[in-house]
Amino acid sequence: MPGTNLTRAEAQARAAIVSTETYAVELDLTTSEETFRSTSTVRFSATPGESTFIDLIAPTVHSITLNGVELDPAEHFADSRITLPALQDTNELTVVADCAYMNTGEGLHRFVDPEDGEVYLYSQFEVADTRRVYAVFEQPDLKAAFTFTVTAPEHWHVLSNNPGTKTEIADARVTIADKERGVARWDFSETTRLPCYVTAIVAGPYHRVEGTVESRKGTLGADVYCRTALAPYLDADVILADTQAGFTFYEDKFETDYPFEKYDQIFVPEFNAGAMENAGCVTFLEDYVFRSKPTQARVERRTVTVLHELAHMWFGDLVTMRWWNDLWLNESFAEWASTVATVETTKWKNNWVTFNSLEKTWAARQDQLPSTHPIMADIKDLEDVEVNFDGITYAKGASVLKQLAAWVGQDEFFAGVAEYFRKHHHSNTTLKDLLVELEATSGRDLAAWSELWLERAGITTLRPEIEADSNGDIVSFAVVQEVPAEWPTQRPHRLGIGGYDVVVDSTGTARLERSMYVETDIDGARTEIPELLGKHRPALILVNDNDLAYAKVRLDEQSLATAVEHVGGFADPLARSMVLTAAWDMTRDGEMPARQFVDLVLNTIARETESTTVLVLLRQLATTLSLYVHPDASADACADASEALWKLAIEAVPGSDTQLQLVKAFASLACTEIQLDNLQGLLDDKLHLEGLEVDTDLAWDLLIGLVVGGRIDEIGIELQLTRDATASGQRRAAHARAAIPTAEGKRAAWDLLVNAEKDLPNALQFEATAGFAHVNDPTVLVPFVDEYFASVRRIYADKTNEMATTLIEGLYPTQLAGRVADLQDKADAWLADNTDAHDALKRLIIEGRDGVRRALVNQERDAQES
Repeated sequence: MPGTNLTRAEAQARAAIVSTETYAVELDLTTSEETFRSTSTVRFSATPGESTFIDLIAPTVHSITLNGVELDPAEHFADSRITLPALQDTNELTVVADCAYMNTGEGLHRFVDPEDGEVYLYSQFEVADTRRVYAVFEQPDLKAAFTFTVTAPEHWHVLSNNPGTKTEIADARVTIADKERGVARWDFSETTRLPCYVTAIVAGPYHRVEGTVESRKGTLGADVYCRTALAPYLDADVILADTQAGFTFYEDKFETDYPFEKYDQIFVPEFNAGAMENAGCVTFLEDYVFRSKPTQARVERRTVTVLHELAHMWFGDLVTMRWWNDLWLNESFAEWASTVATVETTKWKNNWVTFNSLEKTWAARQDQLPSTHPIMADIKDLEDVEVNFDGITYAKGASVLKQLAAWVGQDEFFAGVAEYFRKHHHSNTTLKDLLVELEATSGRDLAAWSELWLERAGITTLRPEIEADSNGDIVSFAVVQEVPAEWPTQRPHRLGIGGYDVVVDSTGTARLERSMYVETDIDGARTEIPELLGKHRPALILVNDNDLAYAKVRLDEQSLATAVEHVGGFADPLARSMVLTAAWDMTRDGEMPARQFVDLVLNTIARETESTTVLVLLRQLATTLSLYVHPDASADACADASEALWKLAIEAVPGSDTQLQLVKAFASLACTEIQLDNLQGLLDDKLHLEGLEVDTDLAWDLLIGLVVGGRIDEIGIELQLTRDATASGQRRAAHARAAIPTAEGKRAAWDLLVNAEKDLPNALQFEATAGFAHVNDPTVLVPFVDEYFASVRRIYADKTNEMATTLIEGLYPTQLAGRVADLQDKADAWLADNTDAHDALKRLIIEGRDGVRRALVNQERDAQES
């Protein structure tokens, strides 16, 4: 049941009537395997005589008592709302209901571990799924103090935002995993005032590692949890070290004590996102517990995620947005602050390189879609919020905050933030409240900055225009700022311009070393750079060197030629990442032929030192081969690229991160018989690469590659699953089954995802969706194009927001660009016939259509160069 879509107007009207005080929530998790008993007692003040509603999604409401008067549920509860008539000055509401466990990663998610049958629960409430667990005024500006009481099997750990005490209940028994267990009650102390979406309940036989962190206010409990099956792999000491670094950094910079009584971190199964900032009770994707050798990119990302969620304890939890229009500020601030903290306090000193290659490419991609929006998005209702957890909200916003901090000064920026926390703790704010403090500490007027950067969409392109004389000296240098027609905003930029020359060292290795640098301001369509006149023109000129500005960058013809030949020779990993990002942007925009970008990646990647840059390049390589190379040439291009990856893997440093990533990429792309033979040899332990351990997860990568290549069928998948009969194994098997490249295999996967009476759990749906699209020959997907467009309305109506969005995005037939002639016509026809669909759904189709459009442009460009 998706739930009624709360609008901003409704939320504002309700906040004008209601002021919340306290919630007392009692949950009994022993009543059944499908539902749990939820009793909510809400105390709130209101405008006397007014009426309003409270939110609840529940299959059964047993009773509703308002100010001592029983209200008939049949009359007052419908469509996830309970009407509350004739309110008094002070009110007490008690609602008793049976709420449903979820398997979608929303509300109270219930997971049964296939290894031992034990049950693990966790809550996920953002954006509007608190109402799946208790009756609540589901909006961020109606904060309250919360007291939770939970009844559960006595062998579980039960966690919430505050510390709790456990009392065994005599003579009460419950059966879990075919064993009779005792029952206990956990009573948690009252929280400070919180928005409902960061309250939390986590329950189950989680493995616990006791820990502490030092705060300015003393020693705090900081336990780390995961499923029992993952306990051998939980490196809690590393997680706690990152956490302590964040505590010290943030309390110093924010000049505000950590605002809660403890800080638990729990790695939970089947989580939809990377993590969630529940106050004092943060939940993480359990894939961050590494049961196999992880890439360093993954380890680095976990550190950033730990610090991102910790930043939210202040920015979001202590001070909260009034409405979801300012969601971007929560997420962008946490993303920016966590990157600063990572660079300044952990071993990942090059995290700004990661930010450039991963976050800013995500932002640029999102900002070029037809659905792009200002950073300050106009959020009309909850469904708008769901689709705005995107590259604008996170990555572009963080990029712009980086610019703002550089412009006003980082010390002044943090001083303004500290004053913001002092003035607005435990309350709700808008962007204006923060800008007032930043203006006071920096002395700058930020109104114009806000209008240009936050209230207008689109990304500009910066292109150098250079003239040199016969001696190679610069006689003219300008930076041209090109703006998209849909969002023609000329913005000011503070940026660096670097010049690099090829230098051959004593070993004969050619390196690109900086020979020139200026930092300057540009504004308008064309900005002359007089500081560079008369200087000898370097071999490569990089606009936005040091990555100060948020913009796409172009390389002039000579610089591009130098980059293609020597980009791996950059001594500075950030400059190298900037050039590679520029080449990727040029490829996506049809200015650089797809196969030239393929060659650039393959000639560079073995010398790349940053794990995340390797990860991003390999993803971009796969996208280019599947979408941007012309279909007539894609099979040969993929085979050649796969062969190159295999050779690079053989030549890589044994046991290195690059070797591991190259083998994983090779497994995903292998398509010739010889390449599949190599995968089979690695999987069967008959072929070895020095230093490469084929552990559990790599074995699945190899097997899935063989499935896609037609070498392994359902029997082979089941055999591998018997070797890895775990939750992770089930997820990988779901991907593998959906990847079977026969018509029958794809039909079975499609029906399981789209037409089955019972939905898959979220994690299995995600993997099966990815497996369905994982093909060497995309034409096997042609029969499902019409079914896709015929099904999306039903999918969106019947499934929760998370499940519907994942499915509609993942099944869009983008791989068939250039192979189905009327693919764009089908999307246009759907949009024309479904003008009444919600904007959030139409946005998903519009974005999918634009992915096909971009692919067609690039395929045509690639064909011209063949």
